[in-house]
Amino acid sequence: MKRKKITALLAVLAMTVSLAAGCGNAEKAGAVADNAAADNAESSVESNSDEAPEETGQETAGEENAPSGEAQAVTIWYYWETEGHQVALDQVIQDYNGSQDSYEVTAKYVPFADFKKQLSIGASADELPDIAILDSPDHASYVEMGIFEDLTGKFDVGSYYEGTVNSCTVDGKLYGVPFGVNCLALYYNEDMLNEAGCSVPTTWEELMTTAKALTTDSVTGLALCSVQNEEGTFNFVPWLWSTGATSYDINNENGIRALSFIQSLIEEEVMSKECINWTQGDVMNQFISGNVAMMENGPWQIPTMQQEAPDLNWKVTLIPKDSEYSSVLGGENYAVINGGNVEGALDFLTYATSEEKVKFLMDKFGYISADKSIAENQFEADSPYQPFVEELNYAMPRGPLAEWPGVSDAISLAFNQVITGTATPEDAAAEAQATIDGIVK
Repeated sequence: MKRKKITALLAVLAMTVSLAAGCGNAEKAGAVADNAAADNAESSVESNSDEAPEETGQETAGEENAPSGEAQAVTIWYYWETEGHQVALDQVIQDYNGSQDSYEVTAKYVPFADFKKQLSIGASADELPDIAILDSPDHASYVEMGIFEDLTGKFDVGSYYEGTVNSCTVDGKLYGVPFGVNCLALYYNEDMLNEAGCSVPTTWEELMTTAKALTTDSVTGLALCSVQNEEGTFNFVPWLWSTGATSYDINNENGIRALSFIQSLIEEEVMSKECINWTQGDVMNQFISGNVAMMENGPWQIPTMQQEAPDLNWKVTLIPKDSEYSSVLGGENYAVINGGNVEGALDFLTYATSEEKVKFLMDKFGYISADKSIAENQFEADSPYQPFVEELNYAMPRGPLAEWPGVSDAISLAFNQVITGTATPEDAAAEAQATIDGIVK
């Protein structure tokens, strides 16, 4: 298939060297959930969760086959390695193919670790798909490659959450359509809170007080993934942003206060230093094992927790705030490749983003609809997912910035340094700012 307007190829090749594990990618963290959902094609971001999925070599979900008849081919690339995700996408594709005879959609699994590389190689070899489903924080770097169709005025995202639209908007132009989203919130063990006579914390001060009351010889009050990579950044930025700081301006009173608060959690021994080794899935396992009373985590963990710990009494609330509530967006976006079958791609996206299909996909993925009008009616009032819907009102994307991986590395390093005690909050913030300034200024 011929492609046009393929630009910035040298920059593309350079970008493949730096591959961020998508925060919003909830693949590995939700893998157990997918086993349960495989019976019904169910399912973390990211990865998302923010973890990069493991490579399996699977190529189910509409493995690329030649379209039949006179229907025009529309191809999709995605990186979900869990079977439940693949089966759910394949179901929507098959439903779409059966609903009309103008287009025949097929999909191909490309491992997350190879996704950027394959798009880069495809750009130079004129072998790109018509639609790519990608991790939202990577969207801006793909736009820099010059391979995405400008969808401004071609697709209505007026009812979508602002943060999700921002994740696929560059220089005021829309280069994608949000697929589905997740964010972070605070889980708590309700029995432990009741036994300690504690109320659900809403502020940092209340969180510290509650965490102290819940900490014992065998239980720590709070846990959040603090690994030194994109997954750690994903879990730290809500605390940073809650102070009013931004991802690009950390060496100030607000940024230092965020780092200092994390440091105080360690110094007061209400959060374990082991968090630097815990993925979001590990944090969940500590929580359901009763070793942690509260945790920051995403909605993709809910199916696993319901399956593995059906008797655990837990609930979810907003992440306690400093000056304002905050959370971080995870999830994926659709993008249409320019020079390809743009009309066919848009026709499929119109179908796949209908309320019925969105609810089906979100249920199988453990995600929340990026379309606010759908998300607000997606769950029952007492659903554990409902607090995440509320949290989305305060959630922001990482970036969008083509050089986001470098900024993320600087942030996660500062976050890690204050936990391990290798730098003061002031020194960690100054070092991070110097790196960030070298990237964005």
